[in-house]
Amino acid sequence: MMAFPEVPLGIFLFCVCVIAIGAVQALIVVYAFSFPHLLNPQVGCAAPRGLCRQHILRIVLRGPALCFLAAGFSLFFYPVSYVLMATVIFLPYVNKAASWCRDRLLGPQESPAHSMEFFTFNLQEPLSKERVEAFSDGVYAIVATLLILDICEDNVPDAKDVEERFHGSLVAALSVYGPHFLAYFGSFATVGLLWFAHHSLFLHVRKATQSMGLLNTLSLAFVGGLPLAYQQTSAFARQPRDELESVRVSCAIIFFASIFQFAMWTAALLHEAETLQPPARFGGREHAFMFAKLALYPCASLLAFASTCFLSRFSTAIFHLMQIAVPFAFLLLRLLVRLALALLRALRGLARPAQGVEEAPQAPLLPAPC
Repeated sequence: MMAFPEVPLGIFLFCVCVIAIGAVQALIVVYAFSFPHLLNPQVGCAAPRGLCRQHILRIVLRGPALCFLAAGFSLFFYPVSYVLMATVIFLPYVNKAASWCRDRLLGPQESPAHSMEFFTFNLQEPLSKERVEAFSDGVYAIVATLLILDICEDNVPDAKDVEERFHGSLVAALSVYGPHFLAYFGSFATVGLLWFAHHSLFLHVRKATQSMGLLNTLSLAFVGGLPLAYQQTSAFARQPRDELESVRVSCAIIFFASIFQFAMWTAALLHEAETLQPPARFGGREHAFMFAKLALYPCASLLAFASTCFLSRFSTAIFHLMQIAVPFAFLLLRLLVRLALALLRALRGLARPAQGVEEAPQAPLLPAPC
């Protein structure tokens, strides 16, 4: 039986999945056009409807068609498959850039009546908030599940070993695998708190935009790397020489996963009247609390990374301290924010009488004329 190399087989399976998804999407389009009341008003009012359906099917099936070619090339010359799959990703951008250049060179062209805009560079275009939340929750759930997979039978002591090596003490036996369990709970707490911050943010979001969706996708890309951070930190006991690099990689993953969440909130603030609920806007009662909540992990991970540059001998202790301190900081965050705001108000109140004292000698000595 002929054995396929791992890389071409992976490409082939990926392309088959994309083709299957594209076929299902095409069936949905055909079914929807059979019942016009299911269509979006913009599509339903387009004339002629048959040309509009062909236009949509051409866009839906363009990616699966290229993946079909990529699957064929993966059987005998797989580098071409990479080029075709990259074309699937970048083709909408290339088409849009080409049409923009054509309009600049030849002037704006009138689009046909059945033409529709399916891709745009306007990052403030609305995006379905519910779908962004559903996709994000799915990624967080999968990542949280993947963390436990590395804790298997090899990390659980056998009853015979407990009796012979540890004199029947299960606690002593489990302590040998303590780094694995500590890394698991620390990584799970990180995933949970990042999800909590994401959930808190979208509670205050009225409308999502494409820029927020893009930043959310980048954040989820690094959230997907948290199982890698868990593997790095759980290997401290086995590979103490590599612990500094492992800590820095883990801090970098956590930093980028959280900083893109903060950037998403910043993008929402730029158009706060449309995207945010009133309490989360500038001057709202939840604004300072959301700022602190979303800035906590970027600051903590960046501080831990910088500390390892000066205290490399204590890199493991620094990382575990961050994993323990951040959850407690989350629990006390609202209280800490209120104390900080009260302190700022007190300092501002002290500054105002001082200004009044300085301005007193400048008062006129004689009364103003009537």
